[in-house]
Parts: sequence; C-alpha cells; structure tokens
Amino acid sequence: MKNCLLILFTSFVISCNGKTPPEPIPKKPKNIIFLIGDGMGLAQIYSGMVTKGDALNIERFKCIGFHKTYSFNNIITDSAAGATAFSTGEKTYNGAIAVGPDSIPIETILETAEKKGLSTGLVATSSITHATPACFIAHVKSRALDEDIASDFLKTDIDVFIGGGSSFFEKRTDGKNLLNDLKAKGYEVDTTKNEIISSKAKKLVGLYAATQPDSATGVRGDILHKATQKCIDILSENQQGFFMMAEGSQIDWGGHANKQTYIIQEMLDFDKAIGKALDFAEKDGNTLVIVTADHETGGFAITGGSIKDKKVEGKFISTYHTGVMIPVFAYGPGAENFTGIYQNTDIYKKMMEELGLKK
Repeated sequence: MKNCLLILFTSFVISCNGKTPPEPIPKKPKNIIFLIGDGMGLAQIYSGMVTKGDALNIERFKCIGFHKTYSFNNIITDSAAGATAFSTGEKTYNGAIAVGPDSIPIETILETAEKKGLSTGLVATSSITHATPACFIAHVKSRALDEDIASDFLKTDIDVFIGGGSSFFEKRTDGKNLLNDLKAKGYEVDTTKNEIISSKAKKLVGLYAATQPDSATGVRGDILHKATQKCIDILSENQQGFFMMAEGSQIDWGGHANKQTYIIQEMLDFDKAIGKALDFAEKDGNTLVIVTADHETGGFAITGGSIKDKKVEGKFISTYHTGVMIPVFAYGPGAENFTGIYQNTDIYKKMMEELGLKK
C-alpha cells in the first residue's frame, strides 16, 4: 500500500509540474583550508599511525583520492613545480615559483581569492619564502631567489603569513628592510612565537626564525598547529570567506636525511594542524579541508616493527624525491570531488570551482 501511494504521489507531482522534482543543489564551501605535508607519502602517514596507535586526525577523512605528481619535463617533481601545479593549475619546470615553462608569471589561487574579497593566509614550518609557500604568492624563475620572493609578498594584500625567513625581509643584500614596508601597509610584525600566538591583529606577519626554523622537537616546538589556528581565527572574521595554505615542511627534510624518527615527529606535528582545521570545519559547516603532499621523499618503506609496541622499522631508496602518486584527503562541502585519480593541477581547478573563483 505504501509503495502504491508513493507511486501515485510521484505521478501527481509530475503531472502538476510537467517534470520530476529537481535534485537538491550541492552545497559549496565558503572557505578552503589547504594543508600540504611536504614529502608525505603513504609510508610517512602510516608510520605516524603506527606510532600514535591509529589515532591520527588524518584518519577522520572519508573522501580520499590520488594525484599524479610529475612536473612539466620531469617524472620526478620538486616542491616548486609541485606547489605551482597546486597554486596555478599549470605544470612547470622544477624550481619554478608560480611561473610557466616560459618563465611568465601565472596568477595563483591565493591572488585570485584576494582580488575577489576573500581573506588569505600562509603558514609553514620552513622559511615563508621556501618553495611551497612561495608558489602561492610570488613569481620568480628560481626557488633559490629568496629575497626576490620576499619582495613579492608586498605585491599581494595577503592577510596573514607565518613561518621563518625574517632575514630575507630585513637583512638583505639590497639594504632594504621590508618589515618596515609591511608595517606601513598595516601589518603587525611579530618575530617570536609567543607574540604571534597572542596577537590580536587583523593583519599579521609572523617570522619566528631568521632563515629555516628548527625541527618540531627543537626550538620550533609546536608552533605549526598554533599558527594554523591563529590564521583560521583571523581569516574567519571575513564573512565572504577565506583561502589558506598551511605546510608541514619538514616531513620532506626527514626524508632527504633518511631519518625515520625525524619523519615521524614531523608527521605527528603536521597531524595536529590537520586536527585544528578539521575541528573548525566540523563546527563551521562551510569549510572544505584538503590534505595532500607535493611528492614523496626518500622512497621510505616500512620493513618491520610492531603494532603492539607502536614502533616502525623503515628503509630508504633515495635521498631525493620519488615519482609515486600521492594521496589526497578531503572533508566538507565538495569533498566528494577529490576522490579518484587525477593530475596535481586538477587540485587547483577543483578548489577554484568550489570557491566559485575565476581569473
């Protein structure tokens, strides 16, 4: 009887409207938090899971895909070409910072978002001028040009950026002090972790190391998840929405050094930042969180260990990057569009579409 009534009701709706009821319009996110674990492959992730006892925040994701990492002319990408793919949707040569194979600048998603009235931010556990964060705001031919990259931070009205690299802004070969220029543009400039985390500023520059910060177990400590939260707190004041990228930079450095302990410590530190992003997104309901890596580093493989004792034994095949596909984790409105296998450049295209942005 119930089935008959349902058929009659459906027929009535069709006869009255001339067509079936429309499908509900999928919800689009207002904000995107994009987290990059530099050098983070599946073994890096799983080593963190084993060590933590299967209690990582990254395990909270349900939508998972893979992206192909190769650069414009090399099956093995570097962080610059990888991040340029994420930030511009174009493959380029290794070492390029948001420029194409012809070295011509390409507008980044952060720059587009800023132009459209969204708030923007960058967080890293490297120098903020390092390859990955640089590719979202700077345009230079080589990742080695830290001072040129620092100069480009003054060309886009980014709201928050936190990382190392103060010397590239204030102790430059050209004698300029860009920190003064940033203050003149209305930024609060803080150079200690405590100042950064306690800041009440709406426009914040946090540079807590002269060049590259120490490791998570060293002087740097747990700044990453706190800086991620600070960035979210500031950017979420904008009712139009925001885009931010936060990088766990030194998972990669552990791979280059072939030190599994370093990898695991940095993986666990990065996962705390993932937790902050997911906690905000769950409460907010309008935020898409994406977690991935630019490439894997070291050819790290788990060859032994103990689940019971929460220990892993690993081996490496390289001190450089490898060319394997990399997982993509997504949560929130639009997360289902990040499943499957696709190019690294498609992450940019998917993010632009979800935010409704066009160049």
